[in-house]
Amino acid sequence: MPQIKVIRAGRAEIAAQLQELRRPLLLDRLVLDDTPQARRVQEIIADVRARGDEAVCEISAAVDGAKFAPDELRVPVERIEQARRDLPVDLRKAVELAIDSVRRFQEHIMVRAAEPLSADGKTLALRARPLRRAALCVPGAAAPLLSSVIHNAVPAQVAGVKELVVVAPPRHEGDVHPAILGVAGALGIREVYRMGGAHAMAALAMGTKRVPRVDKIIGPGGMYVQLAKRYLYGIVDIDMFAATTEVLIIADSTAKPAFIAADMLAQAEHNPGCSILLTDDASLVDRVLAELDKQLQTLSTAEAARKWLAEYGAIAVVESMDDAVYLADDIAPEHLQIETANPHELADRIEYAGAIFLGHYSPEAAGDYVAGPSHVLPTGGTARFWSGVSAMSFLRYTSMTEYTREGLAREADAIDTLARAEYLDGHARSATIRVRD
Repeated sequence: MPQIKVIRAGRAEIAAQLQELRRPLLLDRLVLDDTPQARRVQEIIADVRARGDEAVCEISAAVDGAKFAPDELRVPVERIEQARRDLPVDLRKAVELAIDSVRRFQEHIMVRAAEPLSADGKTLALRARPLRRAALCVPGAAAPLLSSVIHNAVPAQVAGVKELVVVAPPRHEGDVHPAILGVAGALGIREVYRMGGAHAMAALAMGTKRVPRVDKIIGPGGMYVQLAKRYLYGIVDIDMFAATTEVLIIADSTAKPAFIAADMLAQAEHNPGCSILLTDDASLVDRVLAELDKQLQTLSTAEAARKWLAEYGAIAVVESMDDAVYLADDIAPEHLQIETANPHELADRIEYAGAIFLGHYSPEAAGDYVAGPSHVLPTGGTARFWSGVSAMSFLRYTSMTEYTREGLAREADAIDTLARAEYLDGHARSATIRVRD
């Protein structure tokens, strides 16, 4: 049987044990601790600020083992096009399906500015405009996460972003993985750079001679990428500050142990990944453990999955679904799978989750690839205040205000009173001078 924590306790004790289990995966250690990694990221940012492309190339050589000159940072357009043509037929069709699904959903949810509000000589409006330039960070250290290109780029394209940049570490024979390049080509992206890590984030945020700065950086990455995004936030916008990927599964007696085990293993094969099951059916525990053992026998990533199930996996038996709802909101998971008889009723009671997958036939893996919503989601409990990436993530909103003389006259006294209460006579005068003879 795989090594995984099994918890049978009351609500408070389960919450405490799950908190302790997840502690190494949360963001507070990165934010609050003075770590060697944090100091190194600050050094990298300072180096890229001072020396630009030369620093990026030197750090890439040291970190990724890829040596190239500054004028080779950008992947030639011809190579992107060739990679697009070289995509295997079955992969090309799957990529096209994913692109179409994500695009249709993002177009469906796209929120435009509301109609202007006009009354009593005052007209108010909110204008939406897309960002001009955004960068998509695509991990490529352990595996070519080509789906990240789709789930980052398509929402940006739907929003109207004109200039999209892809950065990926040159870990495939000293270059960006051809699958990543091929998907970028399929999306019409022609600007790809051979760089990843903190040095890439610094180059994108501040700009170098060969890498024009961007307005926003989105996409997953490891500790150094996340720390760099956090330090550079304010110089550039970011999607979120992300921790380890995670799934929380809530299941009752109607759930299928084979499905649950497959879902837990899908998350555990990440490096690392956190998989937690909450169930009010105690008999489900042994059946899921047996399925985990069975499926690990034929899983190509079994070694990693066993390791992360042992370190960050748990099965907790709750007394009721009320406890499951409480614990789900306490965790605020990136992915929430509800495999129960009435998943909608349960989902309506849960406030915090990056993405929710309803029913026995909605695996989180579908969300990773072809469902439609972006798979770039808040992790480590940050679903309490962050949302996943969508087309709206790439819009800027500008308020617009227009008064007639009569409309301003109606409110000038209130402006005058409030401004003088703050000892700002100039503010008061700028309103009253327009309406008083």
